[in-house]
Amino acid sequence: MRIKTLFIALIIMISTSCSKKNPLEIALDSESDLIKKVMQNYQNYEVQIMYSQIDRNKSGKVSFTDFEFNVDDSTYFYPASSVKFPVALIALEKLKELQEKGTNIDRKTSFTIKNDTLYTTIQEAITQIFAVSDNQAYNRLFEFLGQDYINKSLQSKNLNGRISHRLSTSHSKNLKTQPVFFKENIQDSIPLYQQPSIENSNLPKLALKKTQKGKGYIYNDTLIMRPKDFSENNYIPLRSFHEIMKRIQFPQIYPESLRFNINPNDYDFVLNTMSILPHQAGYTNKKYYDGYVKFFIYGDTKDKIAENIKIYNKVGYAYGYLTDCAYVKDSKNNIEFLLSATIHVNENGIYNDNNYEYDKIGIPFLAELGRKIYDLEKKRKQ
Repeated sequence: MRIKTLFIALIIMISTSCSKKNPLEIALDSESDLIKKVMQNYQNYEVQIMYSQIDRNKSGKVSFTDFEFNVDDSTYFYPASSVKFPVALIALEKLKELQEKGTNIDRKTSFTIKNDTLYTTIQEAITQIFAVSDNQAYNRLFEFLGQDYINKSLQSKNLNGRISHRLSTSHSKNLKTQPVFFKENIQDSIPLYQQPSIENSNLPKLALKKTQKGKGYIYNDTLIMRPKDFSENNYIPLRSFHEIMKRIQFPQIYPESLRFNINPNDYDFVLNTMSILPHQAGYTNKKYYDGYVKFFIYGDTKDKIAENIKIYNKVGYAYGYLTDCAYVKDSKNNIEFLLSATIHVNENGIYNDNNYEYDKIGIPFLAELGRKIYDLEKKRKQ
């Protein structure tokens, strides 16, 4: 009888323990090999995850239930192209600011950078950023803004992080921006608006944990056997990305001082553009399949994304780091949630050798994580 009583008590204890698991823990305890492989060694993979359930009351008011795993703002990870997300929003903020000062330009006005051979528009640059994560589009917006303006905007909204450089260019850390010229017609000799060079502040090194990475890196085709120093690189923590997504998707729950100050028509544009797929932006190359920059749920497949599912997101991948920050909405099943995550895949510890486990480990993990959360949401909504 005593053995039977102890057995029943054990079953109750196990059941109670399981019932206390939050949905993120349930997803990460999955038997899927795609998740197990990473979670067995999640510290080495530098995994950080944030997940927000979204509920609406009868009047439509939004509330969040937030869950997180291993999130630490003081531990460095390289955000790569994820930094294009806030920069795109801040470019629209600056556009509004100029318009309010009487400058007659909008997001469709052509502009060029000194010594650049291309004319583009803010609208085209932002579309390229979200559709295929174009580096040059980001760099052109960087010249328009300057790092001081970007960082001031982040700080004013109590968003931790800093931007210090351009991407994939030889002058990435030049503190001086190039002059920018906006024209009604590109043949015009006189611009509608001309922005001179901006001299930006020399930022201090990041005072964060783990800014020294790996055991070596390749520089000018030479292997340097010492850790790579990331202390002067861009940094936005996962919590800030998650907050930015909340604020752009649900501005009404924040005071005006913490919102992005964007014109209503530009706001509608950027919201629509965040969910754009490459073929919808005119990219027909087979390289740019639907999940090309949609890591959650679809990142490891070339299947079409279902029409009822919209993924508003921005990814980043470089130096073995993969990051995605997304708002997922399924109109058919009445599902919506926020999910942000980062993972580092660089087994040999060497940087710039293009030998990272993106397709083998990183993207499959993020895709499966997205699917597990989606499945839990589907059950939660029933």
